[in-house]
This record gives sequence, C-alpha cells and structure tokens, in this order.
Amino acid sequence: MRFFNRTLFIVCMFSVFIISCANKSSYLHKACDSGDADECYELGNIYADGEGVSVDYAKAIDLYKKACDGGNASGCNNLGVMYDTGEGVPVDHEKAIEQFSKAIDLFKQACDSGIVEGCYNLGLMYNKGEGVPVDHIKVIELYSKACDGGIIKGCLNLGNMYDTGKGVAVDYKKANELYSKACDGGSAKSCYNLGVMYVTNKGVSVDFNEAYNLFTKACDGGVSEGCFNLGLIYDKGLGIEVDHRKA
Repeated sequence: MRFFNRTLFIVCMFSVFIISCANKSSYLHKACDSGDADECYELGNIYADGEGVSVDYAKAIDLYKKACDGGNASGCNNLGVMYDTGEGVPVDHEKAIEQFSKAIDLFKQACDSGIVEGCYNLGLMYNKGEGVPVDHIKVIELYSKACDGGIIKGCLNLGNMYDTGKGVAVDYKKANELYSKACDGGSAKSCYNLGVMYVTNKGVSVDFNEAYNLFTKACDGGVSEGCFNLGLIYDKGLGIEVDHRKA
C-alpha cells in the first residue's frame, strides 16, 4: 500500500471561532486559482478524502498536478500515489508503465525535496520492480532516508532486509535496532519480528520474558502470528507458568 502524505486536518464545527468547511474550501479555491501551490495541495486532500465535499479523485488529481507544477513536493508525492495505484484514473494496463514512470519521477522529486514519504514510496517501487529494475541497494538507501525521517514502515522494511540479507549482508544486530525503533513507534509487526529474534537467539540473547511482552504487543496490535506465539508460550510455560486455558 502506498503512503499518502496528508497534512491537512479540518475541523467542521458551528462556531464563530472556527471557519466552516464551506468557507475553508472557498478560500482554498481562490488561493489555488491565484497560483498558491500549497493551497492547491490542501484542496486536493479535501477532494481525495471527501472532507466536507463529495470525493472527487479527478478533481484531486487536477489539484495535485497544479500543486506539483508549482513546486509543492507533497503534491508530487500524492499524485505519484494516484498514478501508481490507478486511483482516480481508469485502470489501463497498457498505460501502466507510463503511470509507473510518472510515479517514479514524482516520488523522486518529492524525495529530493525532503518529503520522506516520497523516499519510502520510491523505495517500494524499486523493491517491487514497478517501472524500474529491482535495485535492492537503492531500496536500502531510500528506506534509510524514510526511517531516519520518521516513517515507521521504512524502519520495518529496512529491518526485514538486514534480517533476511536482501540486498545487504545479514546483520541481526542492525535488524534488531530497526525493529525496536519501529516497535516503539507503534508497528505491531515489528514487535512480532523482534519477539521472534528473542526466541531464536538472532542478534540478542534468548529472553522469553521479553518475547512475551513483544508478542503481547503484536497480538494486541492485530498480528495473528503474535497471538499464536503467545499461545505457545503459555502452553509450554516458556518464562511463565503453564496456563493451558490461556493458551
């Protein structure tokens, strides 16, 4: 799934102190028509999300194009997402390569402008070979930028690469650090992966108590494998008392 960079949050309330959605939209239209790329981007988010208006992907695409052409890198990023997924444009496999190429250019422009979501999305494309040859070295570079910029999925994906030796030498210690950072950032999948490392002695000493805590976080976060492994811990009494009912 591609990562949309959405920074606009509009609260619609009947209050003299808060601008209504209608007034906000009207203001953004005027500002965008006057050449304000940032406001075109925000207006594109409104139409893409249906904030106070009917969802209109065609309108969102037009607005993201204006934003991108005006130098708003986030507009380039979101437009790249829509080209890549076909959201708002007819699904046409014959034009897929062209759309991927456009997405790559847009994600690169966003990444080069400091929009780390663009780096993450570009990394996904190099990893899957969408419109470009698979290049794991490039993927590592892009995921690293994304992770350093606070994109938790970038840390998770980078951890997977060090864990499995995909495009880089296996480094369990590095994978452990990345999973830990992503887990602390709210990635349940990263908590699960880190728990597995504590059970299998990969980069860390075996610690069933720590694995128990991590699998609990993973299970609570919706990762079914975490629930299963937590059940095994209860069933076998690994670091805790046996509890078959809980298992």
